[in-house]
Amino acid sequence: MVISAEEIAQRLQDALQPTHLVVDDEGSLHVGHANAGTGHFRVQIVADYFCGHDRVARHRIVYAILRDLIGAGVHALSLETLTPEEFL
Repeated sequence: MVISAEEIAQRLQDALQPTHLVVDDEGSLHVGHANAGTGHFRVQIVADYFCGHDRVARHRIVYAILRDLIGAGVHALSLETLTPEEFL
């Protein structure tokens, strides 16, 4: 299954209503690796929802939202999860 950056962005947008969201498809940077060319993404997300949660909890929140995509098209996911105050 090929997953797009747009699909990931839409799921995160719907679930977390972020104030800032960038999802980059980095598959082209991984030619020669497993699943080369597909499934590698970098996410920067800023959301009020993350307030009061540490970094590990924030990552768990994102992984829960994308649960069915992990392993079914998303091979690698790099996360930067911030509150609006941290994003200054």
